[in-house]
Amino acid sequence: MLATTDLWFRYQDAQVLKGLTLDFSQHAVTGLVGANGCGKSTLFMNLSGLLRPQQGAVLWQGKPLDYSKRGLLALRQQVATVFQDPDQQIFYTDIDSDIAFSLRNLGVEEGEIARRVDEALTLVDAQHFRQQPIQCLSHGQKKRVAIAGALVLRAKYLLLDEPTAGLDPSGRSQMIDIIKRIVAQGNHVVISSHDIDLIYEVSNAVYVLRHGEVLAHGEPGEVFARTELIEEAGLTQPWLVKLHAELGMPLCKTEDEFFSCMRQRAIKEAS
Repeated sequence: MLATTDLWFRYQDAQVLKGLTLDFSQHAVTGLVGANGCGKSTLFMNLSGLLRPQQGAVLWQGKPLDYSKRGLLALRQQVATVFQDPDQQIFYTDIDSDIAFSLRNLGVEEGEIARRVDEALTLVDAQHFRQQPIQCLSHGQKKRVAIAGALVLRAKYLLLDEPTAGLDPSGRSQMIDIIKRIVAQGNHVVISSHDIDLIYEVSNAVYVLRHGEVLAHGEPGEVFARTELIEEAGLTQPWLVKLHAELGMPLCKTEDEFFSCMRQRAIKEAS
């Protein structure tokens, strides 16, 4: 279980997080949305133990987080964070060594390391560029390497900060597929993103943050349908939700589902 209870955090005189009580264990994919400065990145750093709240707690397995060296090591084997800039998490020039880095530090046997690295590269669809030097990779490919570096730990929770930022449409689609594969293995994913359409499509639940507080929480379709609330949060509605609200179109979760509905409607009207 990964959660927070009445979590407060401040940087010197700036109060950033204000009494957050969140639960990331109830759904496979939880989205975090909010305007710049709402506290999303600070929350991620609290969840991973990089920052420590002044009040309240991060809860791991039902208990307040243990900030000892041993406690944080145990947490980071189960709660892995992939930040927006993959270059912050890539330290080697070859892909296999970079992904294996954390496992070698933990003393994992080399045969097991090789198996895990291979599994992770397959999961993120990176086998075809595995032999390329990291400095020759695209931004999207580096993101996949960073995710693979988290997956080799076999963490139960993966925190993704802006996973589609800087990706072209093809890279974005690949990222969505990767998230779905991770979830299919029984893992939890928490996504912080300004990509509202991504959050709507892949999340089972969403928290809307504003000035460090929870403005709304619930099923994405219901939350994003609240036009005034979304505007108050400084956000825009997902385009599929906007089509439903403005034009009365069917409320669909994905683009493929929407066009399928429209084709069926056209066939019905023509018959």
